[in-house]
Amino acid sequence: MHTPLSGWTGKILHIDLGTGETAVQHPARGLYETCLGGRGLAGHFLRPACTLETDHPDLPLLLFAGPLTGTIAPASGRGTIMSRSPLTGAICDSSAGGGLATQLKRAGWDGLVITGRADTPCGIEIKDAEVRLVSTDLSGTTTDTVFDRLANRIPADMAAAAIGLAAENGSPLACVMIDRHHAAGRGGLGLIWAVKNLKYLCVTGTGKVRVHDKAGLLRAREDILRLTAASPVLLGRHGFSRRGTGALYDLMDARRMMPTDNFSRTRFEDAPRLNAPAFQAAYAPRSHGCTGCHIRCRKIAADGRAMPEFETMSHFTALIGNTDMELAMQANTLCNRLGLDTISAGATLACHREITGEDFTARTLVKALYDMAHGGHLGRGSLDFAESCGQAELSMSVKGMELAAYDPRGAYGMALGYALSTRGGCHLRAYPVSHEILRKPVSTDRFSFGGKARIIKLAEDTHAATDSLGVCKFALLATGLEEYARAFGAVTGVEADARSLMGAGERICYNERIMNAENGFDASDDDLPPRFFTEEGSSGDDVAIPPIDRNAFLAARAGYYRIRGLDNQGRPTRETAARLGLEPTR
Repeated sequence: MHTPLSGWTGKILHIDLGTGETAVQHPARGLYETCLGGRGLAGHFLRPACTLETDHPDLPLLLFAGPLTGTIAPASGRGTIMSRSPLTGAICDSSAGGGLATQLKRAGWDGLVITGRADTPCGIEIKDAEVRLVSTDLSGTTTDTVFDRLANRIPADMAAAAIGLAAENGSPLACVMIDRHHAAGRGGLGLIWAVKNLKYLCVTGTGKVRVHDKAGLLRAREDILRLTAASPVLLGRHGFSRRGTGALYDLMDARRMMPTDNFSRTRFEDAPRLNAPAFQAAYAPRSHGCTGCHIRCRKIAADGRAMPEFETMSHFTALIGNTDMELAMQANTLCNRLGLDTISAGATLACHREITGEDFTARTLVKALYDMAHGGHLGRGSLDFAESCGQAELSMSVKGMELAAYDPRGAYGMALGYALSTRGGCHLRAYPVSHEILRKPVSTDRFSFGGKARIIKLAEDTHAATDSLGVCKFALLATGLEEYARAFGAVTGVEADARSLMGAGERICYNERIMNAENGFDASDDDLPPRFFTEEGSSGDDVAIPPIDRNAFLAARAGYYRIRGLDNQGRPTRETAARLGLEPTR
């Protein structure tokens, strides 16, 4: 008999697609308390296999929910998909929205560890304790076709994830689409599914998550809801709930840090007529969100198409010089159907445009996206293309992952966060936009590296804990780990505060640093493209956007290494690993 846990189900499902065998693991309570769930537990299970090539059958594909997932804790419907990235070679995780993580928990599972390779294309179908591996004829279809076919024979409350043609044709830009409208993008995790011959996963759960202190959870929930209700960014008239993340479009334009023409400029003259209000007026969207989320930042157009999020809006307009709103909508829809990460796809097209000097028309843009998903050379990402042209410096990427829609010359915390992210050019690892642009929890000088090394380290720890709890990062724009620590304690019965959760986040981040070091990453990879140190942005309106001072950047990076407990080359040390209770780097 296993002592029942609260918050966690106490069960992890292992599936070998090669043999068809399944096994149930009951981890010790201590592992849960140390890793929390989500990103933390996924990283724990990836570590022993993290140096395997991405086509190795023993490399695990991991899907984990958090201890708050499936409870009434607000904005706690997220999960984590993790493996090694086919795009970067580094570790890679992606936050999985929709209802996937919630259904997994309700089905009685904290996570899935998927290994092996099926002989023929297959799907995994889970209903509570019943697990089926199903041969499928859906190979070669778009994601919307998969969701349509599954909807005809699977319960309506099912959550489903699927890959598209980009993954099946070997693109390291391939994402995973969840419940039709939610993308687990960045790093090419969809290709890991394709290598394993896994086309889709669907989960239905009928159980409930055991909660230790229901009254305590209700009090924590009320505190979180009260704080988010008072947040202009989240629930205000022009916030994410009303406008979607596209609400950031005007802010980036006003701050002169909207990446334009492949980051060669930082101001897009046509931005005022391509912002969130303009998209809303044109497409009359309704609100949509992940299971259990009251913010509902996703927007679905009246015609059923998903509205692009801010990064996609920006990259398919300013970054590639496109002024056609409908073309941006078409590009977003096509990427979702083909299973392409929109940020990397847009950035790769921008790189191609700068190198070739060829502008995109509606026809050539659509053709380029189809080519990317059907094995074309652009489907391998901007760095591969730029290197093939002898101009690697024109790939706006870190560790091979394309940058998102925030020019680092306009926010130096973002510059540092991009460079140091363990998964590559990611804006979400530390999300310095929160304090440099949105002034949450306090405003910081966006044109200074002063204090940013410590801020980035602490933010990374905070977000690692948040990802592991199963909570949306956006909730932290109004609340803090203090409120979610109370929710965590009420759900699990584990005494916790913000400091202890950040301690768990620190271990999670350091474990990822160890895995990257084992794959050969060091300080030479924690850097930005040279453009940002040699070219100014688009200054004006009394705002100067000079090149980043490289010496100041390197000093801030060195400060981060000291604070994180790394050596001067950004590599983990045995001493810090031991202090954090981690196995040392090899």
